[in-house]
Amino acid sequence: MMKRRTILTSGLALGTFAVCGSRLAFGQELTKDEVFNDKDAPFLGNPKGDVTVVEFFDYQCPYCKKAHPMVKKVIERDGNVKLVMKDWPIFGDASIFAAQAVLGAAQIGKYEIAMGALMKTKGKLTHDDIESTLTAAGLHMDEIAVAVNKHVEKISGLLDRNYAQATAFNFAGTPAYVIGWSLYPGVLDEKGLVDAIARARQG
Repeated sequence: MMKRRTILTSGLALGTFAVCGSRLAFGQELTKDEVFNDKDAPFLGNPKGDVTVVEFFDYQCPYCKKAHPMVKKVIERDGNVKLVMKDWPIFGDASIFAAQAVLGAAQIGKYEIAMGALMKTKGKLTHDDIESTLTAAGLHMDEIAVAVNKHVEKISGLLDRNYAQATAFNFAGTPAYVIGWSLYPGVLDEKGLVDAIARARQG
């Protein structure tokens, strides 16, 4: 149960994945569909885009937050890219709390508001910071808590899958991206992201 100061805990299963250089090949326990088309993972951009960008991120990661406006701009300008946002809360309890809160907001149709608000924060976060930021964005923590509790299995399952995938990819931290058939661990600048999308279109 999620209350104002509690977080979920669960066992995290690992997937199987083979990496060849910066290219990737999917094993039986981790499929391309699971990575790019998880029905519970929130996304931005064009749901029918010809390229899918998967971003693993943490709301306490300064690089994720700094890059987010650029990533969003590139996706919107292109118009034919789906951006799948995969919470990978690796910086402790506050990161988990933030991920759960935003995924709870997603269940009531407020994902972009909640995610956008936390992406604008600076530095490390406390539970109070998260609550005050979401409240200032017009959200109600009690309503979010109800949504998290109602969809607890969906949210915890999604976080487990995200963790398993990031581990299978051997990602060392956030941000990290899967674009087409290639892995991009670490920060991408605007040109790097545009070029990665172009390469994915070329197959």
